[in-house]
Amino acid sequence: MTPAAAAAHASLVRMIGYVTLGTNDMARATAFYDAVLGEMGAKRFNTSERSAYWGKRPGLGMLAVYKPHDGKPASVGNGVMVALGVRARDQVERMHRTALSLGAPDEGAPGSRGAGFYGAYFRDPDGNKLCVFTYEDGGPPVG
Repeated sequence: MTPAAAAAHASLVRMIGYVTLGTNDMARATAFYDAVLGEMGAKRFNTSERSAYWGKRPGLGMLAVYKPHDGKPASVGNGVMVALGVRARDQVERMHRTALSLGAPDEGAPGSRGAGFYGAYFRDPDGNKLCVFTYEDGGPPVG
């Protein structure tokens, strides 16, 4: 990767502070994400009765679950997906396997999807769609 490409990638990584997904059951959601995100070295930060955040360090590229502030039930957005970048195929496979072992519906087994992209898809206990991916053959670094 050229220095300019590395700088652009670093800028993009810093652009995303966190992504939130709605939940109707904090205990179930936190147990699910503790296990699945633990496979990539992420840990939980800032847990409250309404929210929890995971990441490798606070404030950078975190995923959060929330009970909606408006008091209405959480729902899944059609076409919304969170993609989690990891460093290697075995992490993709472990995270997918862990998610399925916790009852996650399979939305696409681990595999190559073209252009050096290797990913797997599943849904969390609230129905939110996630992808775990890595780039092979010199693609941009992730994770």
